Amino acid sequence: MSTAPKNPPSPADEKATPAAKEPAAEEPKEGRKDKGPKEKGSKSKDGKDAGGGEGKPKGKGGKAGAGPPSGKKKARPIPDNPNFRYIVRIAGSDLDGQRATALALTGVRGIGLRMAAVACRIANVNANEMIGNLPEPTVEGLETILGGLAQQLPPWMLNHPVDWVGGEAHHNIGPELDTARRDDINRMKMIRSYRGVRHERGQKVRGQRTRSNGRTGMAAGVLKKAAKEAAAAKGKEEEAGGAASGPKPAAPAASGAKASPATAAKASPAAPAGKGAGGKSAAAPAKGEEKKA
Repeated sequence: MSTAPKNPPSPADEKATPAAKEPAAEEPKEGRKDKGPKEKGSKSKDGKDAGGGEGKPKGKGGKAGAGPPSGKKKARPIPDNPNFRYIVRIAGSDLDGQRATALALTGVRGIGLRMAAVACRIANVNANEMIGNLPEPTVEGLETILGGLAQQLPPWMLNHPVDWVGGEAHHNIGPELDTARRDDINRMKMIRSYRGVRHERGQKVRGQRTRSNGRTGMAAGVLKKAAKEAAAAKGKEEEAGGAASGPKPAAPAASGAKASPATAAKASPAAPAGKGAGGKSAAAPAKGEEKKA
């Protein structure tokens, strides 16, 4: 059973419907014609090119993505001074003449960055100037200043603020530093101080842990383990040997020697308590003797 629509379309509406649909179908074609091909280099909302690739910064040479060369050190400047020295000797140390004065002075034992900067300031020398460009008198003045830092600096900046012999403050550099260190260790060993004893034994001196770090000599754990295994093997051998041989017989008494009561008691088995040799109790004759008495 089919039901008819409530408002059937009239014949005039049916004729007007296809006419209204035709221009709607032509609209997208006209819109496509208006849109031309995208130009190269045009960017979208996201900032990307029309081709889909992102814009890469151009480096040197006009090539995209070419950055500065990596892994290459800057070439050192070639000195123009005809009297330039490539090796400068100060306090028994050979220094690189192409380094800055403050950095080159750190090659001397006992001189750090702070001490080098202070020495340059006292000597009125540019800390960034190559030490090879400095004239010979200036270098000698720097060496003199390094040797007399104890008179111009406070004690807390020195590496040997108290001398145990004279009570003076020193700042040792170069070979003097090794000599002073060796003398201090020998003095502590001689007076048998705690630090001296630790130096003698080759152990850590400043209270560090030695359970896991700083262990010297053979490993104690390995030696203990080997000793335990050897003792266990020896015990097993003794038990096996004793079971195979059986109980050892008693040694015979010497001829003419009387056996002691303890030895006789061990040799003869003890009779059971309350019974004599005939199986009767030993207490009965004692009662009869009491009655006779």
